[in-house]
Amino acid sequence: MGEKIMKNNKFQPILLGSDINVYGMARSFHEEYGIVSDAYASTALAPTKYSAIVNVHVEPGFDTDPVFINTMRKIGKEKKKDVTYLLIACGDGYVELVGRHKEELSEFFICPYINEELMEKLTNKVSFYSICEQYELPYPDTYIITKDLVEKGDLKIPFSFPVALKAANSIEYLDVDFAGRKKAYVLDSLEEVKDICQKIYQCGYTSEMVCQDFIPGGDENMRVLNAYVDQDSKVRMMCLGHPLLEDPSPASIGNYSAILPDFNQEIYDRIKSFLERIGYVGFANFDMKYDTRDQQYKLFEINIRQGRSSYYVTWNGYNLAKYLVEDRIMNTPFEQTTFAKSQKLWLGAPESVLKKYAKDGADKEQALALIAAKQCGHTLFYSKDMNLRRYILMKYAYYNYKKGFKTYFSEK
Repeated sequence: MGEKIMKNNKFQPILLGSDINVYGMARSFHEEYGIVSDAYASTALAPTKYSAIVNVHVEPGFDTDPVFINTMRKIGKEKKKDVTYLLIACGDGYVELVGRHKEELSEFFICPYINEELMEKLTNKVSFYSICEQYELPYPDTYIITKDLVEKGDLKIPFSFPVALKAANSIEYLDVDFAGRKKAYVLDSLEEVKDICQKIYQCGYTSEMVCQDFIPGGDENMRVLNAYVDQDSKVRMMCLGHPLLEDPSPASIGNYSAILPDFNQEIYDRIKSFLERIGYVGFANFDMKYDTRDQQYKLFEINIRQGRSSYYVTWNGYNLAKYLVEDRIMNTPFEQTTFAKSQKLWLGAPESVLKKYAKDGADKEQALALIAAKQCGHTLFYSKDMNLRRYILMKYAYYNYKKGFKTYFSEK
């Protein structure tokens, strides 16, 4: 099938970034179509180094304008006329840039993204929770903190501790840097909340902070959902995952290290209805957690892209690239939504890390059984893209995962 598509419908994936998300997408394209992707990034990161399935073009400053749009104009003007270019952003900053310039970029590339206005409403957590309210999607009890409230010392958190704290504007937060900075915080007192907020605002951050009731339990209560929505806002595929472990290092909190496939028709139906009602298009990624107190899965956020660990979808037999190509290149008519149901374990860390740090129980036993049955896969270790330099680098990266868990891991 792949050869037939390539013969009659020439296309070229243009991936934005150079991280594990980029490699996962490049691997998906290579597995399905034997195609080598092009990636553009401001820096070359380890996951895509020494690869034969993705060519990384480094453009310093590419993650900001004007370098981004000037580079994209150059690529667009130099592209081959008989080839369709698919533009796929693999990080939040690149998603925002594509949204900002979508109209112009669409002259040269297929841009499977929503408009900038809807994108801003969904990516800002304050407005996202308002949308959740409107569409009756459960989310944690939330208290919005502003710079003004912090400066006046007027914080009045309406729920008990511990609480979760994170930036409402994840793009702006990328520029925040101070000792002890994390992607998200779990805090035990009002004094801790005040201290962290003060440090963040002193770094020049201006948007809101989101303080939420901490949902009890650890990674075993988390769920992640990836979906693909076609150009007519029909959900073509949904794949639910059950994370067993998260990276505990401060810069990577929230990045999954192990995912079991899961199935929950109620979650599928609720999110499918939401995406189609708002006129969504492209990849979407949701993080949620099960609250045992009221038996509800509560949404934390939506990412306007495939998730960082989304290769678990392809690994389980639902190739991400295939859904995009069939929709945007082949114009294959929508028939019905595929609700993924499979049984393969995805790992983003060494097997020894899962064995040592994942919470004991039936889920861990299932994961260990899948490892024993060789039904376990890693994004970065691809047999068709493995040379000595790449193998050594990936092994070194996994060694660093072990060090990170040893340093930062604690029971939730």
